[in-house]
Parts: sequence; structure tokens; C-alpha cells
Amino acid sequence: MQPPYSAGQAIGLVKRQVGDAMVVAVSGDLDVENIAPLGTALAEAGEKVTGPVVVDLSRVDFADSTTVNLLLQAHGSLGPRLRLAQPSAFVQRLFAVIGLEQALSVYGTVEDALAAAEPSEALAPDGGE
Repeated sequence: MQPPYSAGQAIGLVKRQVGDAMVVAVSGDLDVENIAPLGTALAEAGEKVTGPVVVDLSRVDFADSTTVNLLLQAHGSLGPRLRLAQPSAFVQRLFAVIGLEQALSVYGTVEDALAAAEPSEALAPDGGE
């Protein structure tokens, strides 16, 4: 029987600019051996874009505690601009087990993540009230 993942395999990473936002689509197995490119991509996106930084997790087959740590660190530097989108079944289970969806913004689709208002915009008072 093969293990559920192969440590050290390269991940797929595709970045695309969408208006003032950046979408970072990740695929493959995220583990301690290969998480660095995602960290670099998130840091660069944080410096280069003024809008949301959306991480598309729909094609992630495996993620470990290193991934969780990286996402929490990215949230520490990006704040509510970091948005996780369309987590795969594995990632959904991982987030549910550790309660990560309570700490980070997780959306059903990339489009929902891009369209969501910043918390400050959502709480802004209406014109005359």
C-alpha cells in the first residue's frame, strides 16, 4: 500500500492578477519539503497588490501542519486580505478538525473570495445613519 502522499514532490503554483487582487492557485501535496514556493508567492503578492490575496486550494491533495502554519503566518501579515478559496475535500477536513475556518476567511469559490467586501467596508455606516 502506498502512502497517501509523497513528501518532497513539487507543487503546482499559478499566480494571476485580477484587478487589484492576486489569485494564487496551488496544486499537489503541500508539506514541509515543498511549501516554500507558496510562502514566497504570498509574500510577493502582499507586497505587489493592494487588494485581496486569494489562495485557490481546490487542487491540493494533501496538506500538513506546515501548511497550516504558513497560512496563519500569511494571515498575520496580510490580515483580512488573505482569503482561502475552494478548499479540496482533504483541506476541508483538515480545516474542520483544527478549526482553522474560524480564524481565517474561507470561501466556496475564488469568485466569492474576490467579490467579498473587506471587513471595514462591510461594517461602514450608511450615508445618513
